[in-house]
Amino acid sequence: MRYAINNSNKNTPPLGNLERKGRLTVIGSGPGDKELITLKGIKALKTAEVVLYDALVNKELLEFAPNAELIFVGKKKGCYSFQQEQINELIVERGQLGKHVVRLKGGDPYVFGRGAEEMEFAAERGLKVDFVPGISSSLSVPGSQHIPVTKRGSSESFWVITGTTKEHKLSNDIALAAQSSATVVILMGMSKLPEIMELFKVAGKAETPVAIIQDGTTKREKIGIGTVASIESKAREQQLSNPAIIIIGEVVRHREQLMALAKKQELETNLK
Repeated sequence: MRYAINNSNKNTPPLGNLERKGRLTVIGSGPGDKELITLKGIKALKTAEVVLYDALVNKELLEFAPNAELIFVGKKKGCYSFQQEQINELIVERGQLGKHVVRLKGGDPYVFGRGAEEMEFAAERGLKVDFVPGISSSLSVPGSQHIPVTKRGSSESFWVITGTTKEHKLSNDIALAAQSSATVVILMGMSKLPEIMELFKVAGKAETPVAIIQDGTTKREKIGIGTVASIESKAREQQLSNPAIIIIGEVVRHREQLMALAKKQELETNLK
């Protein structure tokens, strides 16, 4: 079966030209702050007739779709309003009625967001599909706390890894990443924090800096800073839990350095 992807990037060639009934637009809403969605995402929301949105989406963004049917399909650990198969069928059901369905997801839907799977499912069943990228939490949440994922002299590369695979096991890539000098950013890893830190200890990284940022870029944001050896106790003290991002690497020191400089400048200003 031939199907077309109506990508918003004009430089990307379509895979066929067959007319379809209804369409799906998958939109990344960014890490949580409502101002971090793209203008293209807002434009698409304004034309939506149905919006299926996730748990990590800032609900204030739904105001940009005043005429749409709003359906919460969010999934959190141990709590599912809809199974993934049901979400797929709901997209197609509404789309085959000739409606513009928006699938609104947190972060970027192509980064552990299952956006590609949903688009493929819809396209195979006759819907036109579009994709609007979002700002990935894996980069923006550390950045919002002054932690760059790369920094000259500290890190030449970075890994972005899921802490938990679809089999609910620890990703094998984490052990590989622990052997490198790269920054390691782990999503969905809080339930396996002890196992993750143990892999880094085995790799001789016990004193490597670690940051955990919960509910990044929102008013509920919390952060814990420590080392591979100490971060578990820090997480318990500060009651850090999902949704959170774990950042492991020398780049975490940049935040402390920047804050020290800011404090020094403030002190110098007060002395004048």
